Amino acid sequence: MSVPVNRLRVLSAGPLTTVQDRGRVGLAHLGVPRAGPLDRPAAELANRLVGNEPESALLEVTLGGFVARPEHGVWVAVTGAGRRHARAEWVAAGSELAVEVPAEGVRSYVAVAGGIDVEPVLGSRSTDTLAWVGPPRVRDGDGLPVGPGSGEPQPLDTPRPALAGPLRLFPGPHAAFFDEGALAGVCAAAYTARPESNRVGLRLHGPAVARVGAAELPSEGMVLGAVQVPPDGQPVVLLADHPPTGGYPVVGVVHPDDLWQCGQLRPGETVRFRLA
Repeated sequence: MSVPVNRLRVLSAGPLTTVQDRGRVGLAHLGVPRAGPLDRPAAELANRLVGNEPESALLEVTLGGFVARPEHGVWVAVTGAGRRHARAEWVAAGSELAVEVPAEGVRSYVAVAGGIDVEPVLGSRSTDTLAWVGPPRVRDGDGLPVGPGSGEPQPLDTPRPALAGPLRLFPGPHAAFFDEGALAGVCAAAYTARPESNRVGLRLHGPAVARVGAAELPSEGMVLGAVQVPPDGQPVVLLADHPPTGGYPVVGVVHPDDLWQCGQLRPGETVRFRLA
């Protein structure tokens, strides 16, 4: 006897909701961005709570506004922006799951027991918003398939504590393109997140990073968390959907364990750095 397919019927997708898993690792040499959740610890926590495997796909909801209704009852966990407590909740068939606009932060993560079972593209179910590789963005009226549950939901887990203090910054590979002391200047300054920030990069506004000359680099590989400096001197932190290559010099690289905070900064909020 076949088991009926459960679907999560999307009533409202909000400003931007995408499917994400751990991303497309190992394809940068082919020009394919990694993608994956911007707040990786929050996504991993959500999957743990509903008993999913770490690689299970879930939803990344930007600034709330998401409402969905499961066709069959299912365990759900919502983590990320503005949430200080984390636990799995049972959502009965026909009931509504709503992710409201968070009081702080930007991105929430909705994990469903069994995972969002859309077709993988190049080995991943992640949506890449730079080239739109992977499943399309979630839209009103979509019926998202849910896979069979594989583990027991957890009654409680401990969310990561709010980190205090600046983001740790490793020195970048292009010191010769900057004035002496440029990295120390970045760490001494305060920057604010710009409205143009997205899954590709966190664009910052603050004291310009002084560069030596106007020459640009040949396009070369860029790592997650690289802090590029365009000609205007305003830093850009490369996030999950960043292109694999770039031609601007890199003044530093954000520590991987601190990078999630870049995905939760709202326009106008302040960020500071310190040497790792």
